[in-house]
Amino acid sequence: MAAITSWEDLAMLATRLDPSDQLRLVERIVHGLTTPGEPTSPRVSRSWGEFRDRAAHPLCGEDAQDWVSRGRRESDEGRHAAMEPTP
Repeated sequence: MAAITSWEDLAMLATRLDPSDQLRLVERIVHGLTTPGEPTSPRVSRSWGEFRDRAAHPLCGEDAQDWVSRGRRESDEGRHAAMEPTP
């Protein structure tokens, strides 16, 4: 096997892999990346309560079911309008 002397050589070899193996290679590379000198931090577990009252105006002050119903109605109206023949 020839020595890999550049990233182009490595990319050429990677094209010979099956797509699923290419994906595994990419995942392994990405998960191995860190900023030099930066320790890897453990994933922080958060509670849903931490996000309470964080949404901007459109979501605040409107009942969730009303918001969903209005969105569906507007979508239906737009779809019906798009399907009507134009003169």
